[in-house]
Amino acid sequence: MSFLQTMLGTGNSGLLSTTSLLKIYFPILLVSFFVSVVITPLIRWVAREAGIVDHPDQLRKLHEKPIAYLGGFVILFATLVGIGLSYTGFIEQPLMMQQVPFVIVFGMVAIAFTGFIDDILGSYSWHKTAGQLVAAAAMAHQGIGTNVAMGFLNGMGVPKTISEFSFLGSSSFFSAIFSDPITPAYIIGVLIIALFILGACNAANFIDGLDGLLSGVVAITAIGILAITLIAIDAITPEKLAALEQSMPPDVFGIRGLDGVSLFGANIVLCLAVLGAVLGFLVYNFNPATIFLGDTGSLLLGYLCIVMVLLLGENGQTHLVIAGLIVFSLPIMDTALAITRRKMAGKPISEPDANHIHHIVYRKLGSVKKAVFAMYGMSALFAFVGVMLAWVQITGQVRAWIIYIIAAILFGAIGIKAIKSARKYE
Repeated sequence: MSFLQTMLGTGNSGLLSTTSLLKIYFPILLVSFFVSVVITPLIRWVAREAGIVDHPDQLRKLHEKPIAYLGGFVILFATLVGIGLSYTGFIEQPLMMQQVPFVIVFGMVAIAFTGFIDDILGSYSWHKTAGQLVAAAAMAHQGIGTNVAMGFLNGMGVPKTISEFSFLGSSSFFSAIFSDPITPAYIIGVLIIALFILGACNAANFIDGLDGLLSGVVAITAIGILAITLIAIDAITPEKLAALEQSMPPDVFGIRGLDGVSLFGANIVLCLAVLGAVLGFLVYNFNPATIFLGDTGSLLLGYLCIVMVLLLGENGQTHLVIAGLIVFSLPIMDTALAITRRKMAGKPISEPDANHIHHIVYRKLGSVKKAVFAMYGMSALFAFVGVMLAWVQITGQVRAWIIYIIAAILFGAIGIKAIKSARKYE
């Protein structure tokens, strides 16, 4: 059996059928869930004993008694265990699928540590920003997410290599300094990584205001991004795989291969590990909650969500990244609303208030559970739209520019909603 044949599975068009892939990776979900359920009571006890609790204020914090913080460490440990399982022989990953890069794990630890400092000491915002930029720099150093810009630049006539700049191309000095990997697309990609991580971490932090809200929204987001990833894998035909195999440089033995060239496998691992972790945590975090995520958890979950989105664009598939952002739209919408509202009121962007989307829904429905389920419904709707947009583009039903137009219309509607809400509640 040839190398190519060993990469192909039972599906008619892809590497492996989606059912086969889910069977391979499903233990990651189970293990992460189990770890989350088991260690949450322990971390809750530690937080209470250490006095790391959140006190109610009856304005933004609607719980009736002090609740333990540090639930973020549950998410961190359970997700890390799930990722670690993927490195063992227990998970027989297809040869083409790459492991979760270590820089993502490094970023998780950096973000969690930053949030922990804030939970304990109440650090200034620049401390949190610094931690998020460290995680972004680590990802950019390994090229995770930097290809996202390529999709924007394709067909726009923007130079993709330094040598294409007329004022640099003839200079041996600049040619010696700037190698081909340092391209306009790479630079834009680095900026995108930084902006995406900063935005996602703060968006998740903003929406973490009701029992179980952020955990549930992240669970829905993970399911949506997992669906997009599986659709993208299923679209890799034998012909595309053979072409990719031939494009790979030969190893020292003169053999061409695809060993570990796709980050889609890493994204499946990450989606399932995060999904298991948040579902296990929801057992204790849903109303009435006995433990909260804290900044440790909210910043970490924002980081993990945007990493999953960025991994969709490993080969410049910007349309998939846009679809992933639509899946994650509810926190983005809330952030847009908060920024617009505070700017119109002349307040600092970082100043907290009780006019986030979940506060508005809570006031209308009069119940935390009803408000959370309503928010889950909104998030599920965005996830459905994002997955459908990815599917119609991948299957060739529409062209990529249609995706951009739909995304622009959708986020334009979000902006209008933000302005109307700001005028109504300020």
